[in-house]
Amino acid sequence: MSLTQLMSQAGLWIFPAIALVLFLAVFVAVVARTFTKRSRKEGEEAAQLPLADDAPLAPAPINTSRPARTSR
Repeated sequence: MSLTQLMSQAGLWIFPAIALVLFLAVFVAVVARTFTKRSRKEGEEAAQLPLADDAPLAPAPINTSRPARTSR
């Protein structure tokens, strides 16, 4: 029995079929998300962020997970 016959009888055709279906589902979801009105509004808001000077900056979070080092 050759390797070609062995692989064709193994029934591995299902894996590329599943991968194709998953790819198409993700592609359709991304395209649908891109062209909805909500995402267009979010995109317009994000496009204006570099131009907004009056937006307050959030303070940097303080790391309290470790105690501060002391010098010896």
